[in-house]
Amino acid sequence: MFLSRVHGYAVVQQKYMELQRRRSDETPVSEIIPDSLSVLLSPSQMIEVVASMARGPVFLAGEVLECLITFTNPMSHLSTSASSEMLAWASAQIHCQFHASESRVALPSQGTKQDVQAESDTVLIPSRGERGQCMLDTPPKILFCDLRLDPGESKTYSYSELVPTDGPPSFRGQAVKYVYKLTIGCQRVNSPIKLLRVPFRVLVLHGMPEPPFPQDEEVAPSNPFLEEEEGGRRDTRTLERALDMLMITTSRRYPHLFNITNMRGKVAKFCIFKTVYRLGEDIIGTFTFSEGDIPCLQYSVSLQSEEEVHEQYQRRPGQAVSVTGHGRHLESCLHTASSHFSLPIPLNVTPGFSTDIVTLRWRLHFEFVTAREPVELPTVLQNQSEVTVWTGAEQVDVDTFSWDLPIKVLPTNPALASYVSQFTGTNSINI
Repeated sequence: MFLSRVHGYAVVQQKYMELQRRRSDETPVSEIIPDSLSVLLSPSQMIEVVASMARGPVFLAGEVLECLITFTNPMSHLSTSASSEMLAWASAQIHCQFHASESRVALPSQGTKQDVQAESDTVLIPSRGERGQCMLDTPPKILFCDLRLDPGESKTYSYSELVPTDGPPSFRGQAVKYVYKLTIGCQRVNSPIKLLRVPFRVLVLHGMPEPPFPQDEEVAPSNPFLEEEEGGRRDTRTLERALDMLMITTSRRYPHLFNITNMRGKVAKFCIFKTVYRLGEDIIGTFTFSEGDIPCLQYSVSLQSEEEVHEQYQRRPGQAVSVTGHGRHLESCLHTASSHFSLPIPLNVTPGFSTDIVTLRWRLHFEFVTAREPVELPTVLQNQSEVTVWTGAEQVDVDTFSWDLPIKVLPTNPALASYVSQFTGTNSINI
């Protein structure tokens, strides 16, 4: 039997070589490769694994992540070669991967770390093959042991885990990157471990309420039939309390007034009603130029984030802060009594945070172009019937100056951020 199988593969190889020689011909492949050899060319039976985060790929730290993992034997029970498939075990866990730019960050030496899976593929390491260091992971949870799937059969398992509150938010900056993934490890008997990774985004809200307190469980009625329902309600209440706190913090409004001046005098008065915002909100500010003494020709407002590596981790002394722009408003304002701007905060950016290595801050960056000399207004006579065209000066001596206003950017509802996420919350693999 073994010799006939080897002979069969040799015939297949010979037929493929014939196919390559005749690839310019339009003869169908079925005429070159007989039907009797098709079984040797069909792919080996596999199990399809699909992981899906039904609620979306964005979570608040401290929230419960839920994922449905489905294992399917795709072979039809009508197929003559169909057979049951076996999996030895499967487990799932969350991990956060950290990567630092070598040109910007100097990390302390940790010696030579060897990945044990490089020698043995039967040891589960969720970050195997990933770039950077695994800085945070949850204990693995076993989904099953010794799973048998008949042809066409599927089985679904539910995985739930609290997103760690002591980790950083998801962030892809110029100096560092923090990436969260849910990793599902599966293994056939006497086979290497296969890993299925589902990336997701984590938003960190400092001061988020802790998970349900022990005294809440003592007061709650003991009913085993309501255990799952009560657990879901507690998770929902935790998220609702966090979102309520977020709404209260970002809804406080009162006018912040600033006099914009340069070395020659007052340019304008600026008013903004709050300096704490959620992702997705619009930043609105107004200028009153009629109260100024110096003519303003043009102004611009930019929404910027500052990524600063802490001094002890800087690659070079006095290393500059990395500034990234996320939107800009530009307007000419000569002879304008007042003006306003509106800058939306994108939903896919990272709110401000700080770790041992890096700090991310947000600011509004203003730039003004002012005239050194007064610019006369065009005069229009009351009884003038003809149309007058006013032409601006060909040359004006100007001064430029800038100003930065720090603001705070906080997370938003994870369900809202999921709409613009680069992640789908779903991934699959064949093993």
